[in-house]
Amino acid sequence: MAYPYLTIDLSKIQHNARTIVNLCRSHDIEVTGVTKATCGNPDVAMAMLRGGVSSIGESRMENIHRLKAAGIQTSFMLLRVPPLSGVEEVVKTVDLSLNSELSVLRALSQAAQGSGHKHDVILMVELGDLREGIPPEDLLEFMREASELPNIRIKGLGTNLACFGGVVPNEGHMNRLAGLAKEVEEKLGLQLPLISGLNSSGLELIGSKEMSGKINHARIGEAILLGRETIHRRPWPGTYQDAFLLHAEILELKKKPSMPIVERGEDAFGGLPTFKDDGDIERALLNVGREDVTVEGLTPLDSGVTILGGSSGYLVVDVSRAKGSYRVGEELSFLLNYSALLRASTSEYVKKRPVNEMLPKES
Repeated sequence: MAYPYLTIDLSKIQHNARTIVNLCRSHDIEVTGVTKATCGNPDVAMAMLRGGVSSIGESRMENIHRLKAAGIQTSFMLLRVPPLSGVEEVVKTVDLSLNSELSVLRALSQAAQGSGHKHDVILMVELGDLREGIPPEDLLEFMREASELPNIRIKGLGTNLACFGGVVPNEGHMNRLAGLAKEVEEKLGLQLPLISGLNSSGLELIGSKEMSGKINHARIGEAILLGRETIHRRPWPGTYQDAFLLHAEILELKKKPSMPIVERGEDAFGGLPTFKDDGDIERALLNVGREDVTVEGLTPLDSGVTILGGSSGYLVVDVSRAKGSYRVGEELSFLLNYSALLRASTSEYVKKRPVNEMLPKES
């Protein structure tokens, strides 16, 4: 058996997708399932689709190509605003992209004309998180110019919150987005069928009575993959948090001091780690490290195991109080947060192993 590896419980992902889709559907909100934290894993995409998401959202063209090559048949949304250098690929590959630059939209228009395609776009509005987005005061003029571009169809407005600046989505944000959409429709005579206002950070808002009824689309990743809303990282009721598990092999198991003995400087990553003096402890060295995963994002399944730190290729843990009895060659398993999952999915050294058959597709 090759270590380290990531197990992916497809039935739990499908269940989580269905739980989130049902919540959103009860508020007339369509869900695009976001697979980017899994590097566009086709099995994960299929589990999301079987759980009821209407389309798949990705931030990397490489991942969309991977999904299409695997036979995933759905519409694809490019979540990262397109690069000016890649508009032809975007038009030929992606059904809909999120946009915030007129120069890119003009280039998309030219590429779409050249290839005989119509390309759908959602225009992103800046509402405070300070990532991508058009300033609200510039939206009408931007929309007027964008609406005149041939072979470009404006499908709606969107915004991004909580991903960069940590801005918590609230009723005010959603009402502002809905109000901007209404203003555009009335003043420019356009129809905006999609108002995409939320991601996994908006689950509590979706479940409240404070949501604007105009918001009808959400882009959901972490809540489906890890069963958590992303403001407080609390488990969402009725979902699984352990659809992904990281498994690593014990390479060395020895009793050693808990404190370094001699003068210390920076570690390999420029940090100065701190240590607690617990005397001699049973230290296990595992074959996974910072090159593969965000060490701080791991939680041992054995609650008696303590993560001490990691280098590029090793994870060091204290098993002195472990509930299990371990030996060299055995494995330890860990839950992952979003950052750890993203890095483990990206690492070619971490093998990916889908487990558990998906349930029949739910209607």
